[in-house]
Amino acid sequence: MTEYNKLSIKKWAVEDRPREKLMNKGVQNLSDAELLAILIGSGTKNITAVELSKNILSSAGNNLIQLGKLSFKELEQNKGIGKVRALVILAALELGRRRKYAEAVTKRKISASKDVFDLFQPVLSDLPHEEFWILLLNRSNYIIDTNRVSQGGLSGTVIDARIILKYAIEKLASGLVLCHNHPSGNENPSDADKIITKKMKEASLVMDINLLDHVIVAGNSYYSFSDDGAI
Repeated sequence: MTEYNKLSIKKWAVEDRPREKLMNKGVQNLSDAELLAILIGSGTKNITAVELSKNILSSAGNNLIQLGKLSFKELEQNKGIGKVRALVILAALELGRRRKYAEAVTKRKISASKDVFDLFQPVLSDLPHEEFWILLLNRSNYIIDTNRVSQGGLSGTVIDARIILKYAIEKLASGLVLCHNHPSGNENPSDADKIITKKMKEASLVMDINLLDHVIVAGNSYYSFSDDGAI
C-alpha cells in the first residue's frame, strides 16, 4: 500500500474524498467502493473507508449481485465492519431492491414473461431460500396485486391452491401468474414445479381464472412455462 493510501480520507485531496466527490461531480461518478465508503462513514486506525469497502467488495467477488446476497453475519466477518455498519449496508441494499420492484410495479401492465421477471427479480434473486408469489391481473392484464403465499427452504416450498384461489377471488382477478425462485441458480423447472403448475391450471379453470404463466427466477435468468409451451 502506498503512503498516499495510508493517509486518512481527511488528508486526501478534496476531489478524491467520496463525499466531496459526490457533491462536486455527482453520484454517478463514484466507484462502487466509494459509494460503499459513504455508507460506512469512516475507516479504522489502519485503513480508510474506501479501502475497507474494497475489501468488502472483494469478499463478494467484486460483484454487486453477490454483495446483495451476503448475510448480516457474512458482512460482519469483514474486519472493521461491526453490527451497525453491517446493518447500514443491508438496509441500503434492501432499499435498492425495493426501488427496482417499485419501478416494475408502476408499469402496471403485464405483456410478457419478461415483465413478470422484471417485477419479481429484485425481490427473489438474492434470497437463500425459496419463496412463492402470485401476481393477480384484471382482464386487460393490468396488475391488481402481488402476494407472497409461501416461504420454504433451500430446495422447495409448499403452496396451497385453496389459499391462492381464495385470494384471487377476493381481489376479483381474471388472470393469475405464479412465480418462485431457485436459489441454486438453475432455472429449469423441477418435477414438483410441473405438478404444481398443472394442479393450479386445473383448479383455476374451475373458478374461471386464467393461469397465464409460472415464472421461475434464477438470479439474472428465468424460465417461463408459457414461453416454453408448458402451460
